[in-house]
Amino acid sequence: MSTDEVIVAGDGQMGLVMAAAAIEAGAPRVRVWGPFEASVEALRKTRESPRLPGWRIPDAVEFEHDPGIFAEGRVLVNAIPTQFIRPVWDRIRPHVVSDSLVVSTAKGLEIGSGLRPSLILNELLGDTRVCVLSGPTIATELSRRLPALMVAASPSSTAAATTHRTFGTPWLRIYESEDLVGVELSGALKNVIALAAGICDGLELGINAKSALLARGLAEMARFGTAAGADSRTFFGIAGVGDLATTCFSKEGRNRACGEAIARGASLQTYLDEQQCVVEGVPTVESVLARARDLDLEMPITTAVEGIFFKGVAPHEAIQGLMTRPSAAEGLGGL
Repeated sequence: MSTDEVIVAGDGQMGLVMAAAAIEAGAPRVRVWGPFEASVEALRKTRESPRLPGWRIPDAVEFEHDPGIFAEGRVLVNAIPTQFIRPVWDRIRPHVVSDSLVVSTAKGLEIGSGLRPSLILNELLGDTRVCVLSGPTIATELSRRLPALMVAASPSSTAAATTHRTFGTPWLRIYESEDLVGVELSGALKNVIALAAGICDGLELGINAKSALLARGLAEMARFGTAAGADSRTFFGIAGVGDLATTCFSKEGRNRACGEAIARGASLQTYLDEQQCVVEGVPTVESVLARARDLDLEMPITTAVEGIFFKGVAPHEAIQGLMTRPSAAEGLGGL
């Protein structure tokens, strides 16, 4: 049972379901902070979110707009999308107490810097401990208390154990890991592969092609991750292949749905403007490729996605380019 007060930064899908999990895990007080006062007030009054239709937010979850509340929490949750972490936490950081634990559920890499969410938080918050909580978690399923697994990753076993205790419930099983880099990169890289999976769906290429894409996409993820200092085994666990499968096959996967829409002829900017939620895989593509160049890595699937999304390459042409690459031995090193 948790004994720590929890404050969640972010009133989107993930922030709300993590607040509900903390309540069920026994946290004595849980508050959700949102950056927009009108949104916070609507959630407080209706106890419903348009992003989670049909779900009533537990009465014990409180809503606030004053960032001063972060001085009172000992477990703080970052449920802010990666591209907005820096400006939002810049507002919050004057109120963060140094012995707090920040648990981040964000997935992606920051545009420009290429930083993972935990590194952005480290830059802003100094010595404050950060734990990453990630895995195959469709928020609508979490809201229905359907069984799910996540990984709490931190170099500090105490931080991982605290995260486990704070959010673990009979329907949300949490494993612990020291491989923060691998868990966080898994969450970023799988979104890029999900864009490609959606393209397969949009082109109606079939299950054979999609399964092959996932297998080679996983190899691409693991190759990138190990070069960046992660444990390759992480990519074959819950945060890696588990999250990849969920994202690529779920009809609710935002990145998969985006890839499908683009393959069917949608305008990227128009599609993104119409979404209520952030499609993290799109800005992650170019950040991954910039880092891959630094690491002297080939990323054929990610490069194909970049061509389709940003360079005007026709989806069928990109697929043909992948299929006609020179043969190589299968494995993490095979391209």
